[in-house]
Formats: sequence, C-alpha cells, structure tokens
Amino acid sequence: MKTVRLISDQERARRETAVRFARNSVRLEGFTLSADAEALFTRYINGELTRPQLNDAVRKLAYAQSH
Repeated sequence: MKTVRLISDQERARRETAVRFARNSVRLEGFTLSADAEALFTRYINGELTRPQLNDAVRKLAYAQSH
C-alpha cells in the first residue's frame, strides 16, 4: 500500500515543534493533555487536520469535557 504524504517533512517538523512547545507550556501550568487531545495533536502533526480544524476540534473537546 502506497503512503500519501499530506504535508512536507519540513511542515511536519514545524508542527511537532509547535505541539511540543504547547504541551510543555501546559505541563508548566500543572496540567496534562487528555488522550483525546493528544490524538488530535497527532492528527495535526500528521497533516490530517489544518490549524483551523485543530482549533475547532480542541474547542469542541473542551466543551464536551466541561459538560
């Protein structure tokens, strides 16, 4: 089965760096990301979600977890 690259290696590295920074920032505040949030960030890093799609999904997840 042929793998289709959704984003470049450079873009993937940029996204990994951004997510690592965000994860560490959250940890410094004394929190950890849920497994669902981690799954969303993995999909973003892999190019399955755009930044606006990620933002929307995280908002929906936060709302669902707070109700």
